[in-house]
Amino acid sequence: MSAPGPEAAPSLESVRQRIDTLDGELLRLLDERASLARIVAAAKHARGEGDRFALRPARETAILRRLLAEDRQAASPGLVVRVWREMIGDSLSVQGPFHINVWGGRDPGRAVELARHRFGAAPPLRQFAKAEDTIAAAREAGGVAVCALTQDSAWWGRLLAEPQLKVFAALPCLAAWGPMSALAVAAVDVEPTGDDRTFWVTDAPVSAAAVEEALGRDGVAGELVIEAGGLKLFVLAGFYQADDARLARAPGRLSGIIGAAPSPLDV
Repeated sequence: MSAPGPEAAPSLESVRQRIDTLDGELLRLLDERASLARIVAAAKHARGEGDRFALRPARETAILRRLLAEDRQAASPGLVVRVWREMIGDSLSVQGPFHINVWGGRDPGRAVELARHRFGAAPPLRQFAKAEDTIAAAREAGGVAVCALTQDSAWWGRLLAEPQLKVFAALPCLAAWGPMSALAVAAVDVEPTGDDRTFWVTDAPVSAAAVEEALGRDGVAGELVIEAGGLKLFVLAGFYQADDARLARAPGRLSGIIGAAPSPLDV
């Protein structure tokens, strides 16, 4: 008697039928989730909080890190992040004011792409010809500014004079999507997530290497992001408070923290 052969692979038709079934289940769950977001929005309006910006970057990061830590067979980090960012963005858009404002420098298309990857398709999006106009739009209720990091603009230095506006996200949020090329700014609370990068500005006239060396002697790991207009923007490993004495001792007469962002979700 011959040995039994390997189990036959499912037919293409049966796989398609399973996909159709899953699509129906996903739609039902998606609709239920969207309904819950509207219940939350109604409850906030009833409490008189309908005009409050609902964006909570640290909570979003916790959700995504938990999901990415779950066992998966085929869903890539990019797929998981894109799907949940769309759902979160849609939820935020019904809970209160929420709009995205983009300045992309010489590559506006890339900045818009990064903004949509981070905040989804639901919130309205405006493009601006000047970075300062984009920052001004972030002062409006529910406003988020997404500004490119370019050699010809030190827009991020303006945040030293506007402590209510903070960098809360570095884009893209996945290392697989490319190097950091834009920052997101809003009037939101920036909280530690357990794996963060702090953004610090200085007008130190010495070289970036000299600043990094001085920071390192004080136990701070820093790396130059960009330099423009006589200012230098550094990213520091970890979450730092504005009154950290180590940064007060760092080179530069005009310096300060302008926000913090989670490290890439796939690192």
